[in-house]
Amino acid sequence: MAHLEVEPKKSNPLLWIILGLVALAILFFLFKGCGKENAGTATTTDTTSSTTVDTSSRETVAATQPDWSKVDFNSPEITDADITDKDVSVRGNDDYTIYSLGEDILFATGKNTLQGNAEAKLKQISTALGNRFKGAVVAVYGSTDSTGDAADNKQLGAERANAVKDWLTNNGITADKISVQSLGETEPVASNETKTGRAQNRNVSIVAFRSK
Repeated sequence: MAHLEVEPKKSNPLLWIILGLVALAILFFLFKGCGKENAGTATTTDTTSSTTVDTSSRETVAATQPDWSKVDFNSPEITDADITDKDVSVRGNDDYTIYSLGEDILFATGKNTLQGNAEAKLKQISTALGNRFKGAVVAVYGSTDSTGDAADNKQLGAERANAVKDWLTNNGITADKISVQSLGETEPVASNETKTGRAQNRNVSIVAFRSK
């Protein structure tokens, strides 16, 4: 009987190479697509978050912070229908109004506690603020004459301004709308060379900016 030798069928290496390249190409495009989706999501989230924070911050500052450096305590005298007490000085312009009371009316000499007769005068100012400046930002300034130590005068001005602020917050003015400033002896409205001038310089002023 004749012996037949059968040779094994040879595989085509080119076919396997082509199949391998196709598989690699499919995997490459799959991974690339996923990467783009993830990157796009992260970028969108960061941009939105940053924009929201920045806009809110700018709006808050603009809405609540007037330029206190523009207040001129020697502004012209004006009238206010709610102020009938001659002890209350009213000054200002189209942007703000300054209500001032002498130190001797509000406080005993060298003290920072409001006197009994101060309340009726402060009530007139509070009424004017409610009628003309409801919701506006208010600053209370404490001023002294130049007698004595400048640092002590600064401290006394702050204590007196805070006493008036406390009264206002207990009588209808929202606390977060009021700031306290101590001028000490730095913004005199009269000469410190005379007794009358020094008395005028010892005062507390309530400044209200009109809402824009």
